[in-house]
Amino acid sequence: MKIEPESCRVDDALGILVGKWKPLILLHLLKNGTQRFSELKRSVPGITQKMLTNQLRDLEEEDIIARKVYPQVPPKVEYSITEYGRSLEPILNAMHEWGTNHIIHKREKMKKESVGD
Repeated sequence: MKIEPESCRVDDALGILVGKWKPLILLHLLKNGTQRFSELKRSVPGITQKMLTNQLRDLEEEDIIARKVYPQVPPKVEYSITEYGRSLEPILNAMHEWGTNHIIHKREKMKKESVGD
Protein backbone atom coordinates (compact mmCIF):
# COMPACT_ATOMS: atom_id res chain seq x y z
CA MET A 1 0.00 0.00 0.00
CA LYS A 2 1.39 3.41 -1.00
CA ILE A 3 -0.37 5.53 1.61
CA GLU A 4 1.76 6.53 4.57
CA PRO A 5 -0.40 6.58 7.72
CA GLU A 6 1.16 9.89 8.83
CA SER A 7 -0.02 11.64 5.65
CA CYS A 8 -3.32 9.84 5.17
CA ARG A 9 -6.19 12.00 3.90
CA VAL A 10 -8.96 9.40 4.15
CA ASP A 11 -10.35 11.26 7.17
CA ASP A 12 -10.60 14.44 5.07
CA ALA A 13 -12.54 12.59 2.35
CA LEU A 14 -14.83 10.93 4.88
CA GLY A 15 -15.46 14.28 6.54
CA ILE A 16 -16.96 15.51 3.28
CA LEU A 17 -18.90 12.36 2.35
CA VAL A 18 -19.84 10.89 5.71
CA GLY A 19 -23.47 10.72 6.72
CA LYS A 20 -26.64 8.99 5.81
CA TRP A 21 -27.77 11.46 3.16
CA LYS A 22 -24.83 12.86 1.19
CA PRO A 23 -24.05 9.68 -0.76
CA LEU A 24 -27.74 9.27 -1.65
CA ILE A 25 -28.01 12.89 -2.78
CA LEU A 26 -24.89 12.51 -4.91
CA LEU A 27 -26.06 9.25 -6.44
CA HIS A 28 -29.41 10.82 -7.41
CA LEU A 29 -27.66 13.79 -9.02
CA LEU A 30 -25.20 11.52 -10.83
CA LYS A 31 -27.99 9.27 -12.11
CA ASN A 32 -30.71 11.83 -12.85
CA GLY A 33 -28.74 14.98 -13.65
CA THR A 34 -29.90 18.43 -12.56
CA GLN A 35 -32.78 18.39 -10.10
CA ARG A 36 -34.89 20.90 -8.26
CA PHE A 37 -34.99 20.91 -4.47
CA SER A 38 -38.46 19.32 -4.39
CA GLU A 39 -37.34 16.53 -6.74
CA LEU A 40 -34.40 15.73 -4.50
CA LYS A 41 -36.63 15.77 -1.44
CA ARG A 42 -38.95 13.22 -3.06
CA SER A 43 -35.99 11.12 -4.21
CA VAL A 44 -34.54 10.77 -0.71
CA PRO A 45 -37.35 9.44 1.50
CA GLY A 46 -37.07 10.28 5.17
CA ILE A 47 -34.87 13.35 4.81
CA THR A 48 -36.23 16.54 6.34
CA GLN A 49 -36.25 19.81 4.45
CA LYS A 50 -33.76 21.28 6.94
CA MET A 51 -31.40 18.31 6.64
CA LEU A 52 -31.54 18.37 2.84
CA THR A 53 -30.80 22.10 2.87
CA ASN A 54 -27.82 21.58 5.20
CA GLN A 55 -26.43 18.66 3.20
CA LEU A 56 -26.76 20.57 -0.08
CA ARG A 57 -25.01 23.60 1.42
CA ASP A 58 -22.14 21.43 2.66
CA LEU A 59 -21.71 19.80 -0.75
CA GLU A 60 -21.93 23.17 -2.50
CA GLU A 61 -19.29 24.62 -0.18
CA GLU A 62 -16.94 21.78 -1.18
CA ASP A 63 -17.61 22.45 -4.92
CA ILE A 64 -19.15 19.01 -5.33
CA ILE A 65 -22.54 20.32 -6.40
CA ALA A 66 -23.64 23.59 -7.99
CA ARG A 67 -26.73 25.58 -7.05
CA LYS A 68 -28.48 27.73 -9.63
CA VAL A 69 -31.21 30.18 -8.60
CA TYR A 70 -33.62 31.50 -11.21
CA PRO A 71 -35.02 34.99 -10.53
CA GLN A 72 -38.71 34.20 -10.72
CA VAL A 73 -41.74 33.82 -8.48
CA PRO A 74 -42.06 31.27 -7.02
CA PRO A 75 -38.29 30.84 -6.72
CA LYS A 76 -36.75 28.07 -8.77
CA VAL A 77 -33.52 26.48 -7.54
CA GLU A 78 -31.70 23.66 -9.30
CA TYR A 79 -28.84 21.49 -8.11
CA SER A 80 -26.36 19.65 -10.29
CA ILE A 81 -23.14 17.77 -9.80
CA THR A 82 -20.02 19.72 -10.73
CA GLU A 83 -17.31 18.37 -12.98
CA TYR A 84 -15.15 18.08 -9.87
CA GLY A 85 -18.00 16.27 -8.08
CA ARG A 86 -18.14 13.71 -10.89
CA SER A 87 -14.73 12.49 -9.72
CA LEU A 88 -16.58 10.88 -6.79
CA GLU A 89 -18.53 8.50 -9.03
CA PRO A 90 -15.91 5.70 -9.07
CA ILE A 91 -15.44 6.10 -5.31
CA LEU A 92 -19.18 5.80 -4.66
CA ASN A 93 -19.37 2.80 -7.01
CA ALA A 94 -16.46 1.13 -5.19
CA MET A 95 -18.07 1.81 -1.81
CA HIS A 96 -21.36 0.35 -3.05
CA GLU A 97 -19.59 -2.75 -4.34
CA TRP A 98 -17.65 -3.17 -1.10
CA GLY A 99 -20.82 -2.68 0.96
CA THR A 100 -22.65 -5.32 -1.09
CA ASN A 101 -19.75 -7.76 -0.73
CA HIS A 102 -19.54 -7.06 3.00
CA ILE A 103 -23.22 -7.93 3.51
CA ILE A 104 -22.69 -11.19 1.60
CA HIS A 105 -19.56 -11.91 3.65
CA LYS A 106 -21.42 -11.36 6.92
CA ARG A 107 -24.32 -13.60 5.85
CA GLU A 108 -21.94 -16.39 4.84
CA LYS A 109 -20.06 -16.05 8.12
CA MET A 110 -23.31 -16.26 10.10
CA LYS A 111 -24.35 -19.39 8.16
CA LYS A 112 -21.00 -21.06 8.88
CA GLU A 113 -21.24 -20.18 12.56
CA SER A 114 -24.79 -21.51 12.84
CA VAL A 115 -23.83 -24.78 11.10
CA GLY A 116 -20.88 -25.18 13.49
CA ASP A 117 -23.17 -25.02 16.55
